[in-house]
Amino acid sequence: MRILFFLLLFISSTILVKAQQTITSSYFEMRTYTVNDGKMPDLIQRFQNHTRTLFAKHGIESVSYFLSADQPEKQLTFIIGYPSAEERDIRWNNFANDPEWKAVAAASEANGKIVQKVDQVFMVWAKGLNSRKVSRPSGIFQLRTYHLLPGKLDAIQTRFRDHTQALFEKQGLSNYPYWITVEKDGVQSKLVYFLGHQNKEEFNAAFGRFVADPEWIRVRDASEAPGKIVEKIDALFYTALPFSPMR
Repeated sequence: MRILFFLLLFISSTILVKAQQTITSSYFEMRTYTVNDGKMPDLIQRFQNHTRTLFAKHGIESVSYFLSADQPEKQLTFIIGYPSAEERDIRWNNFANDPEWKAVAAASEANGKIVQKVDQVFMVWAKGLNSRKVSRPSGIFQLRTYHLLPGKLDAIQTRFRDHTQALFEKQGLSNYPYWITVEKDGVQSKLVYFLGHQNKEEFNAAFGRFVADPEWIRVRDASEAPGKIVEKIDALFYTALPFSPMR
């Protein structure tokens, strides 16, 4: 039954077409929920039937809802938006203390706790990297996080704006939103963004062509003439849930 549930979920995710959302927020929170065994259907149902509506009630914008492609029964990642960092705390606290939310949460966990662990990342828009349009929904997404060397934030944004985004599109990859993480204690911010394609096989083939493109190699080498920019890259695959605004 659980296998059938996820099969139907992924089928509906690939056939449901929704226009790309116009995002109005300027401060973002990416939350990854690691769930207890067998509890993912309960979590998805809670988001679909209740949580998103309660977010909207408190002025929290839903941006995306994704399942891990590698661990679909274990991890759900979503991004929500706020007008500012200050409003984040006010609106999240109002949501968390809403009696309706408390009743929904308690009812959903009547047979056991759903969420085992929560990871958070706060973000703002990357400079000049969010003007491109997505021409079609994607069947697979890759979340890419760039750990940068000190002082290289402007360099990576310039390279993406002037070259990389266009070279991705040249190979059939879709550019989704680009963010910069908000860090504490002087830690170097990271570049975070999504790339999309129809499926993992086509994504990997397209990305392989990008990496081997002589134009990309030239651009990369020229941008790194003053010194290396990226320390390491984390890349994770996701699929969009049927109710995700970002598709």
